[in-house]
Amino acid sequence: MKLFRFKVLVWSIVCTSFLPVCELKAQQKTDAVIEKKVDALLKQMSLEEKVGQMAQVSIESLGNTKGNVFTFSDKMKDAVVNYKIGSILNTPGLQTAGDWNRIITEIHQAALQTRAKIPVLYGLDHIHGVNYVAGGTLFPQQIAQAATWNRQLVYNAGVITAYESRAAGVPWTFSPVLDLGTNPVWPRIWEGFGEDPYLTSELGVQFVKAVQEPLGNKEKLVVSLKHYMAYSDPKSGKDRTDAWIPEHYLREYHLPAFAAAIKANARNVMVNSALINGIPTHINKHILTGILKSELGFTGFIVTDWQDIENVYRRDKMTNNIKEAIALAINAGIDMSMIPYDYKAFCTDLIALVKEGKVSQARIDDAVRRILRVKYETGIFETPVTYVKDYPKFGSAEFEQAAYNTAAESITLLKNTNNVLPLRANAKVLVTGPNANSMRTLNGGWSYSWQGEKTDEYAAKYNTILEALQKKLGAGNIVYEQGVAYKMQGKYFEDSIVNIEAAVQAAANVDYVLLCIGENSYTETPGNTNDLSLSASQLALSSALIKTGKPVVVILNEGRPRIISSIEPGAAAIVDVFLPGNFGADALADVLTGVVNPSGKLPITYPRYTNDLAGYIHKPSEGSGNPQGGETAPQYPFGFGLSYTSFSYSKLTINKNNFDPAETATITVTVTNTGNKPGKEVVQLYITDLVASLTPDVKRLRGFEKVELQPGESKTVTFRISLKQLAFVGTDLKKHLEAGAFNIQAGTLQQVFTINKTLVF
Repeated sequence: MKLFRFKVLVWSIVCTSFLPVCELKAQQKTDAVIEKKVDALLKQMSLEEKVGQMAQVSIESLGNTKGNVFTFSDKMKDAVVNYKIGSILNTPGLQTAGDWNRIITEIHQAALQTRAKIPVLYGLDHIHGVNYVAGGTLFPQQIAQAATWNRQLVYNAGVITAYESRAAGVPWTFSPVLDLGTNPVWPRIWEGFGEDPYLTSELGVQFVKAVQEPLGNKEKLVVSLKHYMAYSDPKSGKDRTDAWIPEHYLREYHLPAFAAAIKANARNVMVNSALINGIPTHINKHILTGILKSELGFTGFIVTDWQDIENVYRRDKMTNNIKEAIALAINAGIDMSMIPYDYKAFCTDLIALVKEGKVSQARIDDAVRRILRVKYETGIFETPVTYVKDYPKFGSAEFEQAAYNTAAESITLLKNTNNVLPLRANAKVLVTGPNANSMRTLNGGWSYSWQGEKTDEYAAKYNTILEALQKKLGAGNIVYEQGVAYKMQGKYFEDSIVNIEAAVQAAANVDYVLLCIGENSYTETPGNTNDLSLSASQLALSSALIKTGKPVVVILNEGRPRIISSIEPGAAAIVDVFLPGNFGADALADVLTGVVNPSGKLPITYPRYTNDLAGYIHKPSEGSGNPQGGETAPQYPFGFGLSYTSFSYSKLTINKNNFDPAETATITVTVTNTGNKPGKEVVQLYITDLVASLTPDVKRLRGFEKVELQPGESKTVTFRISLKQLAFVGTDLKKHLEAGAFNIQAGTLQQVFTINKTLVF
């Protein structure tokens, strides 16, 4: 016991003693009426009732599924009535909206049997639409949404996700993912908005506003920001492993998207399942309480990820037992534990810890206040269940069109030698590859099930790439030879050669080869990889088809960039569709035939080699400008994407040449469609601090706008940049905007301005 007390004391010191930091000023407001209700309810609650609110249990432990019908056992009433559980999550298998209405109604009826009658907050991982509600609308995954560089499309997806979730009666979604895609090996890179802090911040805020505001409206949800923070940048590249990141880097790159979403009033944050610098994030008081709650002024509640308090004991060897881990996590700032099974042990242990004085009553009250606050804000005290009958647009053609629009703008053209695309009218086409005839690969993980392995069954009414092209070009113009197949009952990376020779022979009689390659579905630890290279089977199929001399159009359908450098020179065209969802194949068919002009841009750096994984944000020493050090040569750079038309940039101007650090710069640039087709262009503004006391990044994205232009049309795009935005976080954890020269870049144009004095804040 002495050892345990010592550890608690040590962690208290380590996690609360830190350097003064920059003021982030994202204080969230609270509603006085709701605060009075929370105060009154808290005063009435027993310790057991309060601890119950801090517990979240997974639904599959509370009942059984026969066929597709889930029924609760007596354990549900035990959890809700006897242990006063505050939240339930997860899916017992794909359910209809009506099934979800029934399930959540039964939970509410159990909650009414408690003395306090506090409604249970239900949460689902609706990360690209309502992926756990049959008949709902599935959008492209976040990485594909990011490839649109279109704020409005991301906003639209959020509005529809919230509407359809409430049709199912679910008021809480575990999204968006704001983890930066800085390590392409990481298996969850496709769940986020890419590698850039600014792009991720902008799109994350759009999603938060769309899903959540105004909270209390029956078409809105509580969002959960995932996974606070730096989960995506492990040293090993493997899921839930240690990241080695100094705090000024955490604040410079990983914190901004979360800070922006908190400022947009996000009401829940889920914690990084892994470790930062050897400290499990779930017991890091500095990060959870010091930064999130104190600096950012977060007034919502913090929830753990799956079983992560237990992991502090079992996986990370930080305590002698789970009870000690609970004390560390709750004292660090955790408000709700995703247990997800043994709620009795969690509640019993936490009650005992309070009685033993190892967790204060004040810490319990703070956690429960935050949970109750959000429950009141959500409106579930007044309307604990919403019903599909009141949501007539659920699964509508209007919503499906929105999903298609997002997929169409996400598709990114990476190569188009001699304008081989669009396809010629009445062309004969060979469709081949393991991704050619699969809905599973188009949707990825978190689609109808955790790993997405049931997608072909549940999404059979939608079109695979093969089916979309047969409908678009006519079945008589399409030849299909699979060539390589995934082992659908095996691990995601397992595939095998079916008949490459048959594909080669079929190529002799067609005009084009559409080679559909990439990855099967996966997420989290099952998606770990030891090699970003395409599989040997897919490379063999690719090489054999390239050797035929026919124009090979490579269709990349993947969650993270797989290395294509050995086959890229032989490909006539390359199109990246990422994970475009149920309407991705229809959108692809329209892009390939020229009905849609591609406008996607890479939200990540596409590496050329497995050992050259530097992102576009890097230091000069990591680039070709250092003859004694690193050199990075990506296959395709961040922000890259071609069109069937062409664009030129002119008249890059800035409103003055010398600025005070407190000012805002106005930067304009004119973009012109110099081709013969209408098209959309993403105007990207990059700014570089040319000399700084902390080695500056080579360049950073500071603004972007997507514009649509007719042939010959020009538009002037204006960016207003607060110069404080250009400050870097120093090793003293303060923000520094130093006097000196800065370079701005839009397209190939550049301009220099200066800041006349230094500001530290």
